[in-house]
Amino acid sequence: MNYDLWKIFLDAVELGSLSKVATLHNSNQPQISRQMNELETQCGGRLFNRTGRGVELTDLGQHLLPKIRSWLNVTEQLNNEILHSTDTPIGTVRIASLPSTAHPLLTTLYQVLKQKYPLIKLSVREGQGVHLEKWLEDGSVDLAILYRFNPTPKQGDIYLTEADTYLVGCHADALTQSKEIHFKEITHLPLVTFCRPSNWRNFLDHMAYEHGLELNIVFEADSISLQTHLVSTSGIYTMLGPQALMKASQYTPIQASKIISPELKRYISLSLSKHGYLTPACKAVMDEIKLLSYLL
Repeated sequence: MNYDLWKIFLDAVELGSLSKVATLHNSNQPQISRQMNELETQCGGRLFNRTGRGVELTDLGQHLLPKIRSWLNVTEQLNNEILHSTDTPIGTVRIASLPSTAHPLLTTLYQVLKQKYPLIKLSVREGQGVHLEKWLEDGSVDLAILYRFNPTPKQGDIYLTEADTYLVGCHADALTQSKEIHFKEITHLPLVTFCRPSNWRNFLDHMAYEHGLELNIVFEADSISLQTHLVSTSGIYTMLGPQALMKASQYTPIQASKIISPELKRYISLSLSKHGYLTPACKAVMDEIKLLSYLL
């Protein structure tokens, strides 16, 4: 079993494109294609169907995928145990983050690690909540910084801070000029929010149902930039946390009111993959993130 070849296979599954895999590995597409052909020869069948949009797994590829994920995770864990037989923090720590929480937290983390733990490297991926949950679940990342909605941490989560939710309207919008707005007042408004599947959407639906209300969602978009552009130009509204709101307001003329009665609380959590091995490097990164949580 060639670890590097199967790692390329897994990257191709996640990226859906051999050209993107080539860019990731500082290689070229013909070389990546040859490596995939070598794997397919070893397996006695095609792992991918090549399409105009990229690559898709064949039935054989689908069958092997969970087994390969498991084997790669075990191999990486063994490598970590060998590397970290001493207490010196060394190695790569893979972190997934919501775009709104990545900076300045993780950029500052890099500067801290460079001074205190120069042998630690970071690999950071950004995505929305469902992507982060998936990466945690399959062991693609060691840690994730994401929103939780239960006030009590579970499954080893560490809550870094809590965040209110704000109704966001265009600049000079009459409704969002007030400091606060009741949840029931927004139910008739045209809203743009995240696409399903989404833990945030599930939370909103639950809160609306619990209070006998119905939300008027007229547009779905995972991009906060697109959401706030629509808000500033189209007379619709969105709901964001303070981190996303602060960043968006630097580029888009918007204003916001805190939602109350009830307050829609979210909790920024530092979560560890259940497939992960808590190496000294991972523990050091977790400790530094907790110290830097004031940046959230």
